Amino acid sequence: MKTPQPIRSAANEEDDLTIARREYDDESVVVVVDFGRGVEAALDILGDTVIVVAGDRQFEFEVPDDDTEFTTNEGMLVITEEP
Repeated sequence: MKTPQPIRSAANEEDDLTIARREYDDESVVVVVDFGRGVEAALDILGDTVIVVAGDRQFEFEVPDDDTEFTTNEGMLVITEEP
């Protein structure tokens, strides 16, 4: 699973946005996107589009075809892909 392009692009341009990728023994893959200190993230999925609002930034991207779950936790976007 790749981090969605709009978020990767923002991470390349902004120092406060970080992306961490973890792979676990049960083969699940977790990507955590931290939008910076004190920034709250909200998530909505409309049809085939994921919308993430983090502070004054908005990111939109298509839901991937694989079995992927999107959640937020303490202001971070968590993307989990199960085997």
